[in-house]
Amino acid sequence: MVKNPVIWSDYPDLDPIRVGDTYYMVSTTMYFMPGCVILRSYDLLHWENAVHVYAELDNTPAQRLEDGKQIYGAGMWAASLRYHNGKFYLVFICNDTHATYLYTATDIEGPWEKHTIEGFYHDSSLLFDDDGRVYLAYGNSDIYLTELKPDLSGPLPGGRNRLIVRDMTEHNLGYEGTHFYKINGRYYLFFIHMPKGAPVSRTNACFWADSLDDEFVGQEIFADDMGYRRSGVAQGGIVDTPDGEWYMTLFQDHGAVGRVPVLVPMHWENGIPVCGVDGKTPKELELPSTRPDHVYRPLVDSDDFHDCPNGMPRDIWQWNHTPDRANWSLTERPGAYRIRNGRCAPNVHYAVNTLTQRTYGPCCAAEVTLDGSAMKDGDVAGLAALLSCYGMIGLKKEAGEYVLTMCSVDPTGGSRGFGPGMRTRFLNQEPPKEIARVPSGAVVRLRAVCDFTDDADMAQFYFEQDGKWVPLGVPQKLVYRLDYFTGCRFGLFSYATTAPGGHVDFMDFRYEKKEV
Repeated sequence: MVKNPVIWSDYPDLDPIRVGDTYYMVSTTMYFMPGCVILRSYDLLHWENAVHVYAELDNTPAQRLEDGKQIYGAGMWAASLRYHNGKFYLVFICNDTHATYLYTATDIEGPWEKHTIEGFYHDSSLLFDDDGRVYLAYGNSDIYLTELKPDLSGPLPGGRNRLIVRDMTEHNLGYEGTHFYKINGRYYLFFIHMPKGAPVSRTNACFWADSLDDEFVGQEIFADDMGYRRSGVAQGGIVDTPDGEWYMTLFQDHGAVGRVPVLVPMHWENGIPVCGVDGKTPKELELPSTRPDHVYRPLVDSDDFHDCPNGMPRDIWQWNHTPDRANWSLTERPGAYRIRNGRCAPNVHYAVNTLTQRTYGPCCAAEVTLDGSAMKDGDVAGLAALLSCYGMIGLKKEAGEYVLTMCSVDPTGGSRGFGPGMRTRFLNQEPPKEIARVPSGAVVRLRAVCDFTDDADMAQFYFEQDGKWVPLGVPQKLVYRLDYFTGCRFGLFSYATTAPGGHVDFMDFRYEKKEV
């Protein structure tokens, strides 16, 4: 038996497919590189990384964190994954370049070939029809259907291009997150929805038609929050098992840990989807595996930085934005991740080459050894609980001396969305507030503990002294905000504030998932 959520970590905007006995599922990775993660499973319950589709996207100054630019809250969103005639297809938009991308591969692990599709198609879903024609369904509130050229390079001149669904309800969010299917001759559109007056904050809706020229009709099909703060389980795709059972892979907003995947059984009655068990999300599930002897690689893990294929980090890691290849190394010092400070930065948000892993609920901890012997005055390096309102424990070098410091970005005030001053307030060029400091040597062991139990959403930081963990500073309140639009991550960071040229080494990273 596996509990819901099946992954208690930040994997939003899920789109699953099954190819033979294998399930694949793509998720949004926004500004993290390598990006566009595809997970693999043989039972829909346990998952591992199959591939990150691209190492970098367009390598713009903002994607590289240059000149005070950044793409927090942007990057790649809501991909559509399909398998057709022996080839994988992946379509998504990028909100900073305002482009629509198509990646193709004959093997899920690549290589993936990059293309663009003329136009911009918000939360699109790709459909290969039985007659060889290809479509995208997309939009927000107003949902459109656009027929593509056979090579998928853009709209087909003279092809279908019409409004197919319009949200006429009172809502906080109109129909969005389109998932488009043809099943048993009928066309289906699945959406997330936020109708006003609903029992939960987010619901699922479905519309259907027997022809692409007919009117699509539909209804709300699922509204459940698993007893968690009216946070509806919503938005995702559907997939069938080899035995003909159907499931929805949805996500739930779960505080600072992010948007967590939830698996919901589904069946059909008179061609209409019926979701859940008596309309509810099951707390536990048991499904047969198509490969019961398979051993899954972990999604988050400890790392001694010795097993680094081709000098690259393992697939448990992603950089915050596009890394500067000239200023990081896993080979210069075996068993260490080295960051050279190639330029100055004001704070962790703009620190290049920050290496991250997702946090994991209900509780998790990370610890790492930091060698700052080669730091220069003004350098800052350490371990962060990375959100827009982040907390960190770090080593500073000042006037030739080392200090350990706990710093905080105050999470109070402002909204959780894109309200006035939101991005300026939390993603500005100001240093974080120092809460506490102690004298230190050049080599330290640091620890961060995150607690997401019952919306605690707190991080506490420690340093090792005489074999014991000593807390530093105060617990940091972690708040999920739309300026980052991702869940909290552990981040290994280093940046210069005075002059570039120093470097640090991170070693013996340990990750612990903790049940409560």
